Amino acid sequence: MASSSDKEVKEVPGSYGLPIIGAVLDRFDYFVVEGAETFFKNRIEKYKSTVFRVNMPPGPPLFPDPRVIILLDAKSFPILFDLSKVEKKNVFTGVYMPSTNFTGGYRVLSYLDPSEENHSKLKTFCFHVLKTNAAKWFPEFERATGELWAKVDKQFSETGKAEFDSENLQMCFNFLCRAVLDRDPAAPGPASLGTKGPSYVVKWIGLQLAPIANTGVLPKILEEVTIHAVPLPFLLVRGDYDKVYNFFWTYGKAALDAAELQFGLKRDEACHNLVFNICFNTFGGMFVLYPSIIRFIAEAGKELHAHLAQEVRGAIKENEGLNPRALESMALLRSTVYEVLRIDPPVPFQYARAKEDLVVESHDGRYAVKKGELLGGYQPFATRDPKVFENPEEFLPRRFMGEEGEKLLKYLLWSNGPETDDTSAHNKQCAGKDFVVMVSRLLVAQLFLHYDSFEIDQSSTSKVVFTSLHQATS
Repeated sequence: MASSSDKEVKEVPGSYGLPIIGAVLDRFDYFVVEGAETFFKNRIEKYKSTVFRVNMPPGPPLFPDPRVIILLDAKSFPILFDLSKVEKKNVFTGVYMPSTNFTGGYRVLSYLDPSEENHSKLKTFCFHVLKTNAAKWFPEFERATGELWAKVDKQFSETGKAEFDSENLQMCFNFLCRAVLDRDPAAPGPASLGTKGPSYVVKWIGLQLAPIANTGVLPKILEEVTIHAVPLPFLLVRGDYDKVYNFFWTYGKAALDAAELQFGLKRDEACHNLVFNICFNTFGGMFVLYPSIIRFIAEAGKELHAHLAQEVRGAIKENEGLNPRALESMALLRSTVYEVLRIDPPVPFQYARAKEDLVVESHDGRYAVKKGELLGGYQPFATRDPKVFENPEEFLPRRFMGEEGEKLLKYLLWSNGPETDDTSAHNKQCAGKDFVVMVSRLLVAQLFLHYDSFEIDQSSTSKVVFTSLHQATS
């Protein structure tokens, strides 16, 4: 059988339909009738291709051009990272970019292409913040998770069950503020956020993403004709955002001084970027990813729990504490976190615009793309590609262990690039790529320092609720 590289270049299959009507119908199917996974599966079957044209939300009448060439396999997806062929300007959220009012009037780093002058300055500033606070990651995470488990235990002892998600929000926010700003968000002071910081940030993120996501706040049909049909104004969360910004402005002096003096950034622009990087990208990713980690490990059962507990406690004993050396030695834990990132990535979409006429190659065909066309990839299909991953829909905690497992890491794409690549000031891979993996591994390590095993309510799909907690016995 001939490889796809030997095949003729074809037109991308699919249709955008009639102007306006086609986009509205696609959006209705996506949000109301099918949902994302079924929406894409049905069109793969219809066009007999993992590359096709489709309208992506939000679309007309009040949003920009919704036309996208969608990529749904591991072979076509990586072109979204090839900056010699594609541009990443203003495509962080796809066909729709929220108003810059949400970020102080600035296009923050996530919306910049590496060719833009400010990109390298802002990304290097991100690296600086990560590096200068590195000594605080482990102790502050231990402190924050200790508070989390205490609240979970108290709730469980009182009611026989405990919700993880709401306590996780506060834990993540406390950890990041203490580690980056050296300030507890609830500490008394002129810019104190009390315990409301997470709710302020969640609302601010929610309004930006509402046109392209199901919020669950309203019935789907009502969301379709309201939340997905119009851009929601910053005015609705201006007061909340101003409080968060003021907290970062007041207590982020060291980082903001460096932004001005070392990187030549405007102080207010640096602060808006710091808020976005910490609150939208990092906090937003953590509060989505952590419940997913808990859920998959819970569903895997007690045998995995026993092996993880043994590995974590053995590594800590051997290395005299939970330190970077101990964490690095936990191969099963590392693979488990990678497997969650593979099967349920916290950011499901990536987008890029063609810089030139080019050819996109999938497993089964080669397709012509014109300069200026928008490409979009739904990552769960690429990281569950059956031509790359055996039993792709199954959660296999040991998948990335050993020599063969290591080879699969180049197909793990959660960070806007392969896990085997390094983030730099000159690409669009997540600045906190290694940090996110580290603190996710720390979560699992801290979990099994506190518990031998646990169970969750399997009937609840919207939140993680512990129904059984077995305290650590050794």
